[in-house]
Amino acid sequence: PHAPYTVSDDTFTRVVDLANELDLPIHLHVHETAHEVSQSLQDHGMRPLARLEKLGVLGPNLIAVHSVHLTEEEIAQLAHHGASVAHCPSSNMKLASGIAPIPRLLEKGVGVGLGTDGAASNNRLDLFTEMREAALLAKVGSGDASALPAARALRMATIDCATALGMADRLGSIESGKFANLSAIDLSTIETQPCFDPVSHLVYCAGREQVSHVWVAGTPVVAEKRLLQKSNNELLAVARVWQNKFGN
Repeated sequence: PHAPYTVSDDTFTRVVDLANELDLPIHLHVHETAHEVSQSLQDHGMRPLARLEKLGVLGPNLIAVHSVHLTEEEIAQLAHHGASVAHCPSSNMKLASGIAPIPRLLEKGVGVGLGTDGAASNNRLDLFTEMREAALLAKVGSGDASALPAARALRMATIDCATALGMADRLGSIESGKFANLSAIDLSTIETQPCFDPVSHLVYCAGREQVSHVWVAGTPVVAEKRLLQKSNNELLAVARVWQNKFGN
């Protein structure tokens, strides 16, 4: 389901039944904008999270995307039900949605992973950018320069995402028995030197340009910054088609 303001009560009931039957997470945009909240009050007489709780949507399989406009009670609600949050800082800034209360969510024990949202509200789709902006927004939003350290931002981009998806037993960390989903980041270039703290560099300095190799389940898909399954020229040709189709 997309969001509370685009999904009816009957459809939510069906979604909950299917998620329980198939043991799947529910990925839903929640409390992204102040307008969404006020519209829910007008249409349903309650805030979106209250409606979702009433319909049985709130639970450990819920991934609440954005979660920008939350009260303390709603943060406690998410924690009580074991729901996770997908934090999309670039999208929230581009659409002027606001600053999500990530430090408060983490303090209350809510699992927070990082997302990008779609290309329409995030042109770059780069999790390195999301790590950096998540860390910086948490600091400026809370007035605390120690909020969301680099190591926590990296965790939010890896194992915390896997946990939210219910796949932490297979993904999100380098451990025996898990899929070998790996990225190699080259920090030897002039843009990333000198490097005193690799974790800090990954969050505050590096970007997708520094990714040299990628393996998915042990299979190499990027080598020396080049895609292996498809050629760069093939993808550029597809991009040109869409640019010509919509560029005029």
